[in-house]
Amino acid sequence: MIVSDQQLINSEVSVESRIFTIQDILNYLPHRYPFLLIDRIENVYGDERGVGIKNVTYNEPCFTGHFPGLPIFPGVLIVEGMAQTAGAMVSAILPAGPKEVYFTTIDGVKFRKPVSPGDRLEYVMKKTKHRRNMWWYSGEAFVNGICVAEANVSAVVDQASL
Repeated sequence: MIVSDQQLINSEVSVESRIFTIQDILNYLPHRYPFLLIDRIENVYGDERGVGIKNVTYNEPCFTGHFPGLPIFPGVLIVEGMAQTAGAMVSAILPAGPKEVYFTTIDGVKFRKPVSPGDRLEYVMKKTKHRRNMWWYSGEAFVNGICVAEANVSAVVDQASL
């Protein structure tokens, strides 16, 4: 089922948005330093949509080698941040208890502008489809309102976790 913008607008009327703090994210995802790539998720509407936040600092381990003298946040980590945002939203709607959400596909990735220390990445994720234990999302990453990357990702929940 493809979710239209009108369906999202209609669902916003009846459902309040949530904020996931870092403590919530740690409960929803198994990722930890240095591979937890989101600090907060805002405007969460169930598994329909949400905005992941990543505050990029010079202290990120990737800047040691990417690139000396010209620190650029790696595109693959931007896409992983998108996937973690979607994964946390999926994990949050599932019944309580241990669950594993796995990133399964990446399609249509485009990197538009470099991301540097001091930037605040916003991962805008929208569900496009859900079937059984699989979810599909379209995502865009923004810095100061400018799109720096986009991708379509999917995730699967381990059946034993359901």
